[in-house]
Amino acid sequence: MKQKKLVLIVLVAIATTIGGFLLASDHIDAPAVKNQTTDITDLYVFNGSDTNNLVFIGNTQGLLAPTSTAAAAFDPNTLIQFNIDNNGDNVEDLVIQAIYANGMMNFYGPVVPSMTGTRSKLEGPITASVAVTAYGAASPTISTGSSGIKVFAGPRDDPFFFDLNQYHAILGGKATSFNNPGSDTFAGTNVLGVVVEVPKSLLNSTGKLNVWLTTKKKEQ
Repeated sequence: MKQKKLVLIVLVAIATTIGGFLLASDHIDAPAVKNQTTDITDLYVFNGSDTNNLVFIGNTQGLLAPTSTAAAAFDPNTLIQFNIDNNGDNVEDLVIQAIYANGMMNFYGPVVPSMTGTRSKLEGPITASVAVTAYGAASPTISTGSSGIKVFAGPRDDPFFFDLNQYHAILGGKATSFNNPGSDTFAGTNVLGVVVEVPKSLLNSTGKLNVWLTTKKKEQ
């Protein structure tokens, strides 16, 4: 697969396996990426309710209006990949991959990748698979795969809070700080998200992890 977009949202030396909350946002991109299936909005990594597990959330295709969310869909030619560096060399040692096919989101990994950097291929057998939750469904569809991995895929309200207008005012010299409270630009908009809850024992680390999210488009 050929890289379409890489969002490097690493906070170096964050001890994600022992506590804390890691997030990063990348809304409203350049025209080449905006409104594409490869457009990444957020990455979240945090301890699960079972603290023996780590939760990875990757959100894509942001700024979906409620009227257009039902028609939004994952692209079978777009690979969503969580990259995990567990030894501090800033190269992915493990990947968790998600790709859509026939109404299902299939997950691979965590697995040692045979390719790193800007190119990827699906690695090994499917470890979990889940039907994509429909917009407006009464409850999310969650599936448990091999080794206790839990997965979800589908539309969700965009959880990231950001006052874009005030940000532009600051950049333009018309303001010096954000308001408290601010105005959430993303309120009422949706994203397409994938969620993977993974036992920490599968991540080959007892300390710190660097995590970043990529989307890659299948070569034609």
